[in-house]
Amino acid sequence: MPTPNSPSPLYRWLGAHPLACFVLTTLSFVLFGGLSLDLARLVTANSSLLLAHGWQAMIDGGLQQLLELWGKAFVAIAAYLVFKLGEQRLVQRMSRRGAIGD
Repeated sequence: MPTPNSPSPLYRWLGAHPLACFVLTTLSFVLFGGLSLDLARLVTANSSLLLAHGWQAMIDGGLQQLLELWGKAFVAIAAYLVFKLGEQRLVQRMSRRGAIGD
């Protein structure tokens, strides 16, 4: 049974597969960048629309759009966390003695 301080299976797998770790880290970075690009402006504009026009804006799809934007924000955060996990694993591997040729 894993202890609270033991690394996750994903973290161990990333350590055993450095090339896959690099590719996953790169993909999650690109996904995070693509999803978060201009996201704050869109959420602000959508919220302003809902506040200004109330129920009519919700009926016209404003609420659905707001929920979709928040969904994208959650996926962007998940991609960022995967990026940070991969980054930590890669830096840890590179900082070990003789890690370049591991």
